[in-house]
This record gives sequence, C-alpha cells and structure tokens, in this order.
Amino acid sequence: MTTVAAYAAPAAKAPLERTTIERRPVGEHDVLIEIKFAGICHSDIHQAREGWGEAIFPMVPGHEIAGVVAEVGPGVTKFTVGDRVGVGCMVDSCRECDQCRAGLEQYCVKGMTGTYNAVGKDGEPTYGGYSTHIVVDEAYTVRIPEGLALDEAAPLLCAGITTYSPLKHWNAGPGKKVAILGMGGLGHMAVRIAHALGAEVTVLSQSLRKKDDGLKLGADHYYATSDPETFEELRGTFDVILSTVSAPLDLDRFLSLLRADGAFVNVGAPEEPVSLNLFSVIGGRKTLAGSSIGGIRETQEMLDFCAEHGFGAEIELISASEINEAYERVLASDVRYRFVIDVATI
Repeated sequence: MTTVAAYAAPAAKAPLERTTIERRPVGEHDVLIEIKFAGICHSDIHQAREGWGEAIFPMVPGHEIAGVVAEVGPGVTKFTVGDRVGVGCMVDSCRECDQCRAGLEQYCVKGMTGTYNAVGKDGEPTYGGYSTHIVVDEAYTVRIPEGLALDEAAPLLCAGITTYSPLKHWNAGPGKKVAILGMGGLGHMAVRIAHALGAEVTVLSQSLRKKDDGLKLGADHYYATSDPETFEELRGTFDVILSTVSAPLDLDRFLSLLRADGAFVNVGAPEEPVSLNLFSVIGGRKTLAGSSIGGIRETQEMLDFCAEHGFGAEIELISASEINEAYERVLASDVRYRFVIDVATI
C-alpha cells in the first residue's frame, strides 16, 4: 500500500479537508497514475452532500482525472511510463455480462464500480481524483491525445463523454436540430460536440446572460426559457433535446418543443422526483430518455474526436484550498465552465 495526499469530505455535507489515503499496490494489469489535474463535477457535490442517497465516508471525490503513468504492472500492454492518460467515472465492472462485452461497461448488469463512493472487488472503498495518485486497471484507463492540454482534457472524462454518448446515440449530425438545455459544465461541452458533429444547435438557458459564450462555442441560436414566447416560437422544432439540468423541470413544457419522433434525453440528474403527463409523449410518439456516461471504447473515441476538432473544456484552474469555495460557486452557476484542480497544490 502507498500513502498519498488527498482532499476528502469526512462526513456528509462537511467541508472537504486535506488528508492522506492508501492506494493499493500496482497489480499485474494496473497502472499507477500521477494525477496532474482533476475536474470538479456537480456529481461530486451531489454525492459529498448525500443528495443522491446514502454515501461512503470519508469520500475523496473526483472522476475527471488527467495525469501521467508513473508505473505499470508486469502484464500491462496498453501503456508505458510517461504516457498521458485519463480516468473517468468508473474503474471496474463485471466484464462478463452482455453490456460489458458490448463495450457498454457503464450499464453493467451487476453495476459498474465508481471511481469514488463505491466498493471495489477487493471490498475496499474507492477514492477519486482529488488526490496525487491513483491505481487503476489498464482496461479502465484511456489515452489522452497529444493535441489536448491535460487541464482542459480532465473534464472530458465526465462532462465530455456524458454529452458525446447521447448525441452520438440519437444521431446528432447534419440535418438534425438539437437543443442543449443548460449552459454549464456539461452544457458547454454539449454545444461544442453537437456543433462539431454537424447539427444545427440551439441553446435553451434560463436567461440570455451567456448568449455570447454560447454562440462562440458553436450554437446557431440561443433562447431564454424564462421567456414564455420561447415555447410558442419553438413548438415542434427539435429532433433531440439534451437536458444537462440537475434541477426538476416542467417536462411537459419541454416535450412540446420536440418534433414527432423526437427525443428528450436527460443527463442531468435532479435530487427530487419529476412528474409527467403521459399525453406529452403519446402525442407525437416522443421519447423521454436518459443516458449515463459512455463505455471505455466510446470514451477514447470522444477524446480522439475532441483532439481532432481542436477543443477541450473551458476551465477555471484552482488550487486545492479553493475546493469548498468552488462547490458553492458551482451551486450558484458562477463558473465558466468547469473548475479544474491543479493537483500539485494538494
């Protein structure tokens, strides 16, 4: 076991504080990663504050990890020391079910093992990327292309793949009208990716405050959902609406914006239940759907796609001592558009 520095929440809703944790020895197929940067995802806050249910403490959040391979196990074939690598939201799965065999490890029948707030096959809790090092099986590690800066690449391991996967699955591309609901950490990546895929992109945001940013990121149109006229003007417009909002929505209102056979896809996960009038989907044969992250193959595909198109995330680099302040700013939507921790400051 190796002792490393980390930032952890000692209990639900408690401020994160500097501590040390134990990392397992490097096994046959493991890589030891020296973490350089770790993104702050809204999911980190949900889990550290038990918004999604009972959690494991102490908790070291962080599933947007970018770093460099420092050591490899004797059976490792994918990576060598010095390689630029990333780790996303999962570090293991059963590897045997139909989903795992199909490259959909995120939907493992037995449940994927989260990068943090989970229990590994060894019975020990997993600890995430707010730490200096992590040991991960090479099968759940991805390569970060040279064209991506590590700090801007870190948020792609969650925000990037969480938006890329559904946009690909629902065929966002030329001839398709795609709306991105919310212009935060996930939303700004969704705009970039949908634009790069060739779709006509509209941002739906509470206000027009970020309109200039949205247009620069690749949106063709930008509307305020606080304006009732938006829902009249855009009724029956979109093939796909991707919701990145983690607060309850009036789903019936937004479903009215879909064309027949359109899909409203949720990647934001509110802590509260939502309600729905089923006639909102029956009329127009519409789909109300959800999507998680992507599998390992698709995550690598996403990274290569972003590098090919020359973009990472829009970030604000912070020191570890600013994590608690950053959490409050995320909740206040005061970040453009992803906080990234400089792990050298832990």
